[in-house]
Amino acid sequence: MPLRSPLPEEVGPASTPRPRPLTPERPGGWQPPTGPSRRSAEALDAAFEASAGRPFVTFAQPDTSPWTPPESYDGRRRPRPSKARAAAVAACVVLGVGLIGGAAAGSWLTGDPGSDGSRDTFAAAGQLWHGVPVDELFPPTLQGEGAGPGGTDRTWTRIAVAPDSGCADAFDPLLRKALAPVGCLRLLRATYTDATRSNVTTVGLLFTKGDATAMTALKARFEKDGLDRRTDLMPRPYAAEDTVAAGFGDSQRASWTISVLTEAPVVVYAVSGFADGRTVTDPQPAADAMKSGATTAPAQSGLGHEAQGLADRVERGLRKTAASATEQPS
Repeated sequence: MPLRSPLPEEVGPASTPRPRPLTPERPGGWQPPTGPSRRSAEALDAAFEASAGRPFVTFAQPDTSPWTPPESYDGRRRPRPSKARAAAVAACVVLGVGLIGGAAAGSWLTGDPGSDGSRDTFAAAGQLWHGVPVDELFPPTLQGEGAGPGGTDRTWTRIAVAPDSGCADAFDPLLRKALAPVGCLRLLRATYTDATRSNVTTVGLLFTKGDATAMTALKARFEKDGLDRRTDLMPRPYAAEDTVAAGFGDSQRASWTISVLTEAPVVVYAVSGFADGRTVTDPQPAADAMKSGATTAPAQSGLGHEAQGLADRVERGLRKTAASATEQPS
């Protein structure tokens, strides 16, 4: 309701204000004001009397901080874990697992003669040629994720498996001579084609008679003299009749790779060419044909990637099979 100015007779002389009856005491000794605001004061008096003298209630502001559950107590004080401590624990776990895994992998990859597991794996790998199904050594289909030029995917299908044999006609004469120090126990070969059936590749596993020392010496010689890059030391393809590789002969070899293992008495190789039987006058090692900017026919057609990709996957399968052969039953 709007307030009006008090009448002169209500206010009285400015120097002697008219007394008024007192109302009950308010909490804290508060007294209503006098003068022009009396009307408002009277309204407050009425509200106070209606409340029967009940004191005003004040409400505390709610606590909006996040609730934290109390820690259980068993008589011992435990330090509160921190993010730094949790990270340190996780790092220790990862480091420990890495060291254990690295040690196991290292003995398999380096063929450490002082490791019993390495010697067992070497011996077991040398016997795989007669104890493992051919589909395990040369799977009917191999996937090459990122194995093609520019990281493209590849799929290879096996089209022929050669009968296991000796090494008399599998290598050029100079390559056969270079491999002579480790001998030839058995040779396994298979030929694959790509998804377009325009390329063919023969992959070989030469099981030697050499021990770990002889294989290490042979690998060192290949690396020192670059024997795996010479065009007069190329492996020969397996041209299976009635397949797209029927015309895959010595003159059709376009790219190749040779890998001498030291943890197993095995030499892994692959040689690739065109399925249409065209002659290649400038064959190129896979390592060179896979380089960025290479312009040779093997490089442009991706035959370097074909040879290296298939050899890598067959070699991985051999390692896995040899490792499984030496695992102790649980």
